[in-house]
Amino acid sequence: MKECVNKASNLQRCNCTYEPCSRKGICCECIKYHKQLGELPACLFPDHVERTFDRSIEKFISINK
Repeated sequence: MKECVNKASNLQRCNCTYEPCSRKGICCECIKYHKQLGELPACLFPDHVERTFDRSIEKFISINK
């Protein structure tokens, strides 16, 4: 994985609580990973929802009606 020049600034806004994640702060890798799983990245969810680790598209739609 290539090092991201924006990683430090991205980490300031990243609300992902999954600690062993190797993609934290590397947004393009995070988006690619979650897209493959049919999910959305943590940053698209409010903190209280992100902590549930339900990153499904259905959950995103249900909280944004």
